[in-house]
Amino acid sequence: MLQRLKRLFGRKSSRPTEIPRKVPASRHIPHSAISGGAREVVARLVAAGHQAFIVGGCIRDTLLGHPSKDFDVATSATPEEVKQLFRRARIVGRRFRIVHVHVGRELVEVTTFRASHAASPHATAPPHSSEQARRSQRGMLLRDNVFGSLEEDAERRDFTINAIYYDPQRDELLDFVGGLEDIASRTLRIIGDPATRFREDPVRMLRAARFIAKLDFALDPATAAPLAQLHALLREIPPARLFDEVLKLLMTGRALATYEALSRHRLFQHLFPDTAAAIHADARWDAFVRQALINTDLRIKNDQRVTPAFLFAALLWPAVAVAEARHSGAGPQESLAPLQSAADVLTRALRHIAIPRRFSAPAREIWELQPRLERRGGRRAWQLLEHPRFRAAYDFILLREQSGEDLGGLGEWWTRFQAAGEDEREQMAAAVKGPAPPRRRRSRRRKPDSGPA
Repeated sequence: MLQRLKRLFGRKSSRPTEIPRKVPASRHIPHSAISGGAREVVARLVAAGHQAFIVGGCIRDTLLGHPSKDFDVATSATPEEVKQLFRRARIVGRRFRIVHVHVGRELVEVTTFRASHAASPHATAPPHSSEQARRSQRGMLLRDNVFGSLEEDAERRDFTINAIYYDPQRDELLDFVGGLEDIASRTLRIIGDPATRFREDPVRMLRAARFIAKLDFALDPATAAPLAQLHALLREIPPARLFDEVLKLLMTGRALATYEALSRHRLFQHLFPDTAAAIHADARWDAFVRQALINTDLRIKNDQRVTPAFLFAALLWPAVAVAEARHSGAGPQESLAPLQSAADVLTRALRHIAIPRRFSAPAREIWELQPRLERRGGRRAWQLLEHPRFRAAYDFILLREQSGEDLGGLGEWWTRFQAAGEDEREQMAAAVKGPAPPRRRRSRRRKPDSGPA
């Protein structure tokens, strides 16, 4: 399909035009690739007198030959008008209002065509209420509900490859910005002035890293140029939003490539600053993070479960180990994170990414079990096997060894212990040599005071 696109299209500017390039869709978009729910939503909107198109990542992925699960519709109807047309519809969002329309078991996201705000954050305020449009002093869009035409909507989208509209009524593709050409050349290009668009929404920098990793595209040099000056704007994004973005970045099967793109453009340091500092000081931690992400990608490829708790435990482990080493004065491989170091690292991490407690608490348990898995003599090994986080902590030991850390064969010992019979387990536990557990000091009983009350 890409070869066919290359033959059809030459390079053109990403500057939006009022007259779109129209291409018959039947040769590029199989009918079966577009969900019936999305088609039904478009048909009902058009029947009510509105314009409606399927647009965004679903069209991009279909043109690349990838299956798509999520379908978005753009329309001239306002959110309230959309809601009136569909019984199972709900308006969500404040910064960017969309309508969730349920068609059978499908969820279709419907957005109203957007228009541009003031050309510059220093220009006079546009004739819109603060409920429709709002910018920060740096030019960041705080609210983006200014509605416009189809042509204006194409201009407001982020990257050219996400601004290709599919009209299922006419079986036609509409391209205002050269998105078809960029798909053919595997180029990621932002629409409009790159610096302005990244200031409007710094998360677009993360999306750029995600797309070049996910799609194996090259980043257009003009799009990449402002990243060196603007990457620090990510510090202004709410931590809750960054948590959602991190899951999209690292849990879709291209985590390692995404990490490399984030690091190359100095974005990773604003998501995990303590870990980035540890990596900068010691390359061992880069190897550890890479191994964790390789394993994550492999599990996703094999349809195995991946938990955000384990992923965050791995991404923050370099910071935890370094904090403990600083606290104790020992090497990071010999001294593992105590409760206070783990708590300090999590506290700092939450200033940047709002990791929910349902993920941060298990991550902390994984860290706390690391030294306990070393102290496995006597009956401790059986007790640890019963711990609800044992499997995750054991996998974490294997990850540390995979990345090059020498734990004296600890991972192999636990692997054998789990597979062994009871007699062999007894022998293995008895053979473990280590420091004797500290003796508990018995507190002295105070003699009752016999003096007067």
